[in-house]
Amino acid sequence: MTSANSIIEPTFDLSASGKQLGYLKLPHSVHRSAYGFIPIPIVSVKNGTGPTILLSSGVHGDEFEGQIALTKLIKEIEPAQVNGQVIILTMTNFPAAKAGLRTSPVDDLNLNREFPGDPHGTPTSQIAHFVETVLMSMADYSFDIHSGGTSLHYLPTILYRAGKVGDEQADKCKELVTTFGAPYAISIPSNKGIRTTMAAAERQNAIGIGGEFGGSGTVSSESLQICELGIRRLLHHLKIWSPITLPPASEPEETVYLNSNSENLLVYADQAGLFEPAVQLGDMVVTNQIAGYLHHPDTPWLKPEEVRFKTDGLVLAKRIPSLSERGDCLFHLGNFDR
Repeated sequence: MTSANSIIEPTFDLSASGKQLGYLKLPHSVHRSAYGFIPIPIVSVKNGTGPTILLSSGVHGDEFEGQIALTKLIKEIEPAQVNGQVIILTMTNFPAAKAGLRTSPVDDLNLNREFPGDPHGTPTSQIAHFVETVLMSMADYSFDIHSGGTSLHYLPTILYRAGKVGDEQADKCKELVTTFGAPYAISIPSNKGIRTTMAAAERQNAIGIGGEFGGSGTVSSESLQICELGIRRLLHHLKIWSPITLPPASEPEETVYLNSNSENLLVYADQAGLFEPAVQLGDMVVTNQIAGYLHHPDTPWLKPEEVRFKTDGLVLAKRIPSLSERGDCLFHLGNFDR
């Protein structure tokens, strides 16, 4: 099964039953390899007539919790325990993930800003097109795992689409959030016109959620455990996977619901400097509170710039590298739902 327009070819039949291990082959001719291809790892576990879920990580290559969680899941899940289909992409933007970079070293593109992609575009755009038009179109559900990468660190947070009362797709998203059991969840507006994986899922009528788990260019054991348990809860809840042994702590904790309905929830550096944060992850902050300082060792007699919050909220993410340029994101807040 493939797109009529895409040159990407799976090494196995995506509709086949059983546990299939292989690659999506994206032809890529370069100086060192005239007839080479980019091998994007893909696994499918199919049995029975239940729903299909697409689990993805490595959309940004410097985000590692999801890659580890899904790699571990692949070794555990077997067809006899499955009713439906689980499709797993551990390194969705393989060149970026192989290099440990947010963007691809092949074309310098951010996959999570390329959907719906282009079958005749650069490699990143071709990957986006295949994921949306082939894999997302097969899926009833989608979960795309992220973290703060090398520039940010996030509290374990689920992202989901907000909707009005009676919006069936939005209600189903909220149900998955509750099932997952992350400490925090943040709602985002309907995003069919946006160029992200969640927007791709929505365009293909799949129930899609995302998540941010740790970051800092390393692996947070706490965030990883929350991610692993949450995935298992989702698969149990959807009756797609029933392993012999249930995971420990399988009952989710209560989730704090937040929203992202204001541009002021993102705090940016107005100038270059060394960033000194004045608050920490999980802190509650108020409008005009000092968020941190930008210092200037090259002109040490200058007073540091005070960075202030423009709204109330809870600190979900903060910048990790101190060295900052104008336009770098320093903090991401969430507002409490009212």
